[in-house]
Amino acid sequence: MRAALFALLLTGPAAAAPCGGDFGDFLKAMESEVIAEAVPPEKAAAFFAGARQDAQVLKADRAQGVFRKTFLDFSQSLISKQRLSTARSKSDSLNDIFSRAEADYGVSRGILLAFWAFETDFGQVQGDFNTRNALLTLAHDCRRPELFQPQVLAAAMLYALEEFDLDTTGAWAGEIGMVQMLPKDILERGVDGDGDGLILLKTSQADAILSGARMLQHHGWRAGEPWLAEVTLPDGFDWALTGLETMRPTEDWAALGVAPRNGPLAPGLQASILLPQGRNGPAFLIYPNYRVLFEWNKSFVYVTTAAYFATRIEGADPYAAGDPDPALSLEAMTALQEKLAALGHDVGKIDGILGAGTRAAVQKEQVRLGLPADGWPTQGFLDAL
Repeated sequence: MRAALFALLLTGPAAAAPCGGDFGDFLKAMESEVIAEAVPPEKAAAFFAGARQDAQVLKADRAQGVFRKTFLDFSQSLISKQRLSTARSKSDSLNDIFSRAEADYGVSRGILLAFWAFETDFGQVQGDFNTRNALLTLAHDCRRPELFQPQVLAAAMLYALEEFDLDTTGAWAGEIGMVQMLPKDILERGVDGDGDGLILLKTSQADAILSGARMLQHHGWRAGEPWLAEVTLPDGFDWALTGLETMRPTEDWAALGVAPRNGPLAPGLQASILLPQGRNGPAFLIYPNYRVLFEWNKSFVYVTTAAYFATRIEGADPYAAGDPDPALSLEAMTALQEKLAALGHDVGKIDGILGAGTRAAVQKEQVRLGLPADGWPTQGFLDAL
């Protein structure tokens, strides 16, 4: 049955239910859609019975202020000696599972441990939002129905497979389990790691870890390759070469004086220089695997922190924090994004968050203004702009 439902999900919903409007009418439309996708009518009726909107989900969706923190602030708030020690202890105690993840899917244990730590504190805090209601609330909301309506279908299919309970709880955006995966990812790429015939990411460490590994492999994770390494840059380095948009072979970076702080640079790989807080903060060389991590979480500061923590778990030294210029306030960052958008740059949503699009636009304007083009917006840059 799982294979049949999975095949139907790949074809997409029969007809998208209209977002907005009366929630009861929306539920009826979604129920019809679920039945059209081969979920038995009695299962579909039970899945939607008693469903309700959750205003707290919408509130959380509109207020993701944690990602406005700088990399240094965010990483120092999430990474502690205790969390690092726990991660390394988990690596040892669950060595067989992590070895399977590395052998079968090529994904490093450091990455899996970092996301496991950040997402749920190693399974201890998995979220208390009712998952069914959260998904239906977001699917009904007209902000991103194309993302969440397929997740409702997948959740209903998992319910039909007896791998989803109506009282299942998780994150506000519908992610479930120890590594916080959405229902569609669980249905398509979930792994029965403990061999009990079910895929249960809330209670099975093996299921959660191996499912996360398979998901990253699906999104392009390359076995045996690094993802991020801290580096030092020489005096007189051309800051305009930094940023995610510039990729060069590691041999070219070495010829320019880029030197690793831990171990050698990986030969033969394309890489970029990442300055999370500009030329006066830490510097990293990032490889193709780093970019895959955005399939797990879209936040620049979250992904960079997880990637760095993964290197620490595997033995890297703490970063050299440096002395970066102060970050812009929320109001100033918002004003900056509005100004950049008015100049024709694509910064995405005006949200006061320094994401990859805003960083790229800042760097281009720094070049135009003859300023050090490190992608880090200061008050002086905003004034000059």
